[in-house]
Amino acid sequence: MTSSTSLSLRFSPPPHTLLPSKPRRSLVVAAAQTAPPAVEADRLEPRVELRDGFFILKEKFRKGINPQEKVKIESEPLKLFMENGIEELAKKSMEEIDSEKLTKDDIDVRLKWLGLFHRRKHQYGKFMMRLKLPNGVTTSAQTRYLASVIRKYGEDGCADVTTRQNWQIRGVVLPDVPEILKGLASVGLTSLQSGMDNVRNPVGNPIAGIDPDEIVDTRPYTNLLSHFITANSRGNPDFSNLPRKWNVCVVGSHDLYEHPHINDLAYMPANKDGRFGFNLLVGGFFSAKRCEEAIPLDAWVPADDVLPLCGAVLEAFRDLGTRGNRQKTRMMWLIDELGIEGFRAEVEKRMPSGKLERESSEDLVNKQWERRDYFGVHPQKQEGLSYIGLHCPVGRLQADDMDELARLADTYGSGELRLTVEQNIIIPNVETSKTQALLQEPFLKNRFSPEPSILMKGLVACTGSQFCGQAIIETKLRALKVTEEVERLVAVPKPVRMHWTGCPNTCGQVQVADIGFMGCLTRGENGKAVEGADVYVGGRIGSDSHIGEIYKKSVPVTDLAPLVAEILVKEFGAVPRVREENED
Repeated sequence: MTSSTSLSLRFSPPPHTLLPSKPRRSLVVAAAQTAPPAVEADRLEPRVELRDGFFILKEKFRKGINPQEKVKIESEPLKLFMENGIEELAKKSMEEIDSEKLTKDDIDVRLKWLGLFHRRKHQYGKFMMRLKLPNGVTTSAQTRYLASVIRKYGEDGCADVTTRQNWQIRGVVLPDVPEILKGLASVGLTSLQSGMDNVRNPVGNPIAGIDPDEIVDTRPYTNLLSHFITANSRGNPDFSNLPRKWNVCVVGSHDLYEHPHINDLAYMPANKDGRFGFNLLVGGFFSAKRCEEAIPLDAWVPADDVLPLCGAVLEAFRDLGTRGNRQKTRMMWLIDELGIEGFRAEVEKRMPSGKLERESSEDLVNKQWERRDYFGVHPQKQEGLSYIGLHCPVGRLQADDMDELARLADTYGSGELRLTVEQNIIIPNVETSKTQALLQEPFLKNRFSPEPSILMKGLVACTGSQFCGQAIIETKLRALKVTEEVERLVAVPKPVRMHWTGCPNTCGQVQVADIGFMGCLTRGENGKAVEGADVYVGGRIGSDSHIGEIYKKSVPVTDLAPLVAEILVKEFGAVPRVREENED
């Protein structure tokens, strides 16, 4: 019996949900109704079975599986943590490890279950470590510990804020991993089950609990989801063998900071018959070959059933998802195959009660809400306290930056920091009387500004080719350089979100940007291969979410600034700087 069949928790509804709420339409409009696909009964047979405490793919379903599935069958990845295999692996030299297929697969594939990604192509023997940081909430002590880890790696050591409100640290070497894992645990952190075919960091409202206009505080839900999925950081075999990665968020803001439309499961706050709970969206994802927005499951759960519902969806995906072509193994492909009603039925029968209520019409998200900017100083719901949003250029930090953020959080706030999906940082719980002193800190006068320029504030970039073996182009420094060039060419009247991703895997989420850049190789003036980008335009976030479309393909990076300036003038009301100066 898996965890979701027995776990239910009691939540008190937010105070305002006791009031009647006007019915509203769902966030994402369902696709036109078509006849559900015919599914043979044997297609609904679970493809995995529990063996020696771990779920493993049945032999009858192993024909045509992808190489990653074969690696999982050969050795359960989670055993490296749960049975302490990492201790022995860390004692081996890279030469020893590479001499055997099993250990080579350990460092290149299985260690991703521990959040460790070997940078074989660009940094042989070094690892990126991805943490779990539900809701993006962290502490000064945690931040200092991470700074202490990366500092010892010199130029290779740095940290990134990710597009899932998370930390990734770089430069890690294998012999240090056992001690790093112990250090993480000592400050209340884990990197467990954060990569590969696992559930990624649960996202929530970055100003949860302090937002005067929030619908519900998402922190209790995202924390519980993270602990549920990792069995309180001990390792949870129930959910360690999914067909592919899986994203979840809990929405608590009218602003939809949580980006529900690009998650495999999104909890949308809604009342039903005087009870507070969540409508559910499923299937949102980005990949190299396909990008889809989440669609309604036509289901509502009370707040107490957030975990059982999550477990039921994960079990349906684990049991029935295909494991062949990796480009066709995200959950939406299963939904397509079964039909939304067929998928819903599989989720329903995995609920503890065997029942799943239909969607509520009492959606609590205000569709006409204008998304707020969190940069600068803002009053909290707690009287006398404020939060301050800081720009973190393309999410990159060094050890000294992290130490300084920790100091500011302790000196002016409560020792807490918040990370955002736009790769920025918020310092909460600052006494309003101290905000001016904080704003005068030298650290806020340079890179980490509370008042970034209008184009810099919406800039997002993935890791790029500096550290990522899959990236085709360098992204972070180039994103900053191109944006600076564009700012010299045009004046923009309103924020424009620009996202960069180094390859078609679109970790930088270019399809939801106003303007997106996807790395590619193209031909320069001399006919030689040069770094370039496919340019996307028209992505939207919020209640009128929309995936952007290709504007121009294969643009050399040296030609991007004038093209972006042209787009900003045509589509976003920008004014060329020359004309602006002439009019003055």
